[in-house]
Amino acid sequence: MASLAAESDTACYAGSPGKVIPVDIAAGKALAIARPVRETLRVPLLAAAGRVLAVPVDAPINLPPFDNAAMDGYAIRVATFGGEGPWSLAVNCRIAAGECGGPMPSRRNEAIRIFTGAPVPAGFDAVVMQEHVERSGVEIIVDHRPRVGENIRWAGEDMRSGDRLLEPGVLLSAHKLPLLAGVGFAEVEIVRKVRIGMISTGSELRNPGEELGEGQIYNSNRFMILSLLAARAWAEVVDFGIVPDRPEALSETISKAARACDALVTTGGVSAGEEDHIVAVLDGLGANLDVLKVAMRPGKPLKIGTIGSMFFAGLPGNPNAALVTFRQIALPAIHAIAGLRETGPDWQPAVAGFTCAKKLGRTEFVPVRICGRDETGRPVLEMLGRGSSASLSTMAAAEGIALLPPEIGMIERGSVLRFERFCDC
Repeated sequence: MASLAAESDTACYAGSPGKVIPVDIAAGKALAIARPVRETLRVPLLAAAGRVLAVPVDAPINLPPFDNAAMDGYAIRVATFGGEGPWSLAVNCRIAAGECGGPMPSRRNEAIRIFTGAPVPAGFDAVVMQEHVERSGVEIIVDHRPRVGENIRWAGEDMRSGDRLLEPGVLLSAHKLPLLAGVGFAEVEIVRKVRIGMISTGSELRNPGEELGEGQIYNSNRFMILSLLAARAWAEVVDFGIVPDRPEALSETISKAARACDALVTTGGVSAGEEDHIVAVLDGLGANLDVLKVAMRPGKPLKIGTIGSMFFAGLPGNPNAALVTFRQIALPAIHAIAGLRETGPDWQPAVAGFTCAKKLGRTEFVPVRICGRDETGRPVLEMLGRGSSASLSTMAAAEGIALLPPEIGMIERGSVLRFERFCDC
C-alpha cells in the first residue's frame, strides 16, 4: 500500500490535534507489536482442521510409497515390444489394489492384469490402459508401443522421505491435511488457540431481545466482530459484553481481559469526546499506544497498542469503521499472534465501474459489489455509497470493500483497484 500520506500534524474530526499516519504504517506498527503465541499441543489430525501448524513437518516415507498403476489395464515390460506390432501377450495373473500378487510371470511376452492403485511388480515398467488393448481369452493384443513409465505413479514422485512437507505457520486447511494423512501422520503439533477478548463500550448499547429505552440502540458490532472471529478455528473468543461509558467500569473490565487474553478488541469510545474514556483508561493502566489516528476513511480514530503483553485494538464505534479497521489493521496483527505466516488482507485486482472524487493523501475503503467482469476476467465493481459509517444496510449489501489509494484524487471508471471480498464463512 502506498505511503503517500506522510505523518502530519493535523486536526482529527473525531479527536484532538496529533499525528495522523498512513494505513500501511499503522498496519505495520500493529504487526510489529504482535507477539506470537508460543505454547503448542499435539492433537489428532482431524482436530487440527483450521488450526496453525507449530513445527516444520518432514515426510517420513515416500509418497507414493511404492510404484503403482495409475489406470486399470495391463502391466507390461516395454522391452517386450520389439519389431513391428501389433503384439500378443499372455495374461496369467492379476493384481488389485491392496494386493501384492502371487508369483510373477517370468516370460518376456507375458502381461499382468492390474487395477488402479495396485503395486507394479519389479521389472514391469508400463501399464497399458484396458481401453487400448483387445482381449481374446487369456491373451491381449496391443497395437502401439508403450513408453517406459506410461500410467505408472513411481514411488516418491510426489514427495520423497525427508522432504519438507509443511512449514510452521501454515493454516491446516482441508487442502493441507490430506498431505499429512497421506504420509501416515495421525497427530500433529499445533499452536494453542489465541485468546481474544471482546468489549463493546457504550452506555447507549443494548443486546438484541432487550427493550430499547430513549436514546438507546442495539449492539451490532458485537455480532460482526464475534462472527468474524468465530469463523477462525484457531481463535478462542472471550466476550466481556457491554461496558457502559464509565472509567471505573472500563478499567476493571480491561484489566480483567489483560490477565486472561492474548489480544483485546474494543468498539467505541476511542475518539476525544467527553464520554470517550478508552485512551484515559489505557493510560491509567500503563498501556503503550503506538497508533492513535490513521489517514483513512472510515476509521480515523483507531487505537493500537499493548497492555502488558496483551495486544490491544480500540476500534471506532460506527459499524463500517469498526469493520474496516478490524479487517485492515487489527485482524492481520491477530493473525500474527496466532502464528500464521500469511497475515493478509487478501487483495485481488478489480476494475472501478464508477467515478468518484476523494481527498489526496487519505486511503478510503468503500463498500462494493460485483456488477460484471472485464475482458480479462477481473471483477467490475459498483460502489454502494460513501455515506454514513454507521450504515448497516450498505454493509449487508456489499460483497467486499475496494481500496481507493491515497495518491489518487479522482477514481475514473476503468481504474484498477484493490478488492477484498467478504468470504469469512
